[in-house]
Amino acid sequence: MGYCCVAITDHVDVSNLDFVIPRLVKVARDLNQRQSVKVIPGAEITHVRPELIKSLVKEARELGAEIVLAHGETIVEPVAKGTNRAAILSGVDILAHPGLIAIEDIKLATERGVYLEISARHGHSFTNGYVAKWAKECGARLVLSSDAHSPHDLMTRQFAEMVAQGTGLGENAFEEMLGNSRDIMNKIL
Repeated sequence: MGYCCVAITDHVDVSNLDFVIPRLVKVARDLNQRQSVKVIPGAEITHVRPELIKSLVKEARELGAEIVLAHGETIVEPVAKGTNRAAILSGVDILAHPGLIAIEDIKLATERGVYLEISARHGHSFTNGYVAKWAKECGARLVLSSDAHSPHDLMTRQFAEMVAQGTGLGENAFEEMLGNSRDIMNKIL
C-alpha cells in the first residue's frame, strides 16, 4: 500500500497498560528486523478519567511507547468531559478524534505541539470539518489517521486524499497532514 511506517497504538487504560505496551514493543522489535515497513509501538489512552491521563502518559512512555495518543471527546462515544484538555496538558503526541473540541483547547494544542487527528474512522470522522476549520484558524497541526482496527481499515493513498479533501482545507491538505506525520515519525526515529 506504499506505507513506510505504521504506528500500533492499542487502546489502554489503568487495567491493561502494563500488559499491552511491553508486548507491542516486543512485536515491533521483531517486525522491524524482518520487514521494510517500520513499526512504531505506542498506546492510545482510552476512556480514562481526565485526572489519570498524565500519569498514564508517563507510564506508557516508561514502558516503551514511542508514540502516545489519547482517545478524544468524539461525539459517538461517552468520553468524559475534560479529556481533551487533560490529554493536551499531559503531553500526548496526538489527540485522536477530538470531537467538538473547545477553541481554547485547540489553541493549547497549538502551543504545546500536540497534533490533532483527522480521522477516517466512521463516526469519529463526523467532526473532521469542525476540527479542520478551527485547527487552521488557530494554527494547530493535523494528522490524518485511518484509526485502523483491522487490516481492511488501512487507507489507500487515494482514499486518504479524499478524506483530506473532505475537510474543506483545500488541495494541499493531504500533503500537509502527510508532512506532519513524517515530522512525528522523524522525531521518533
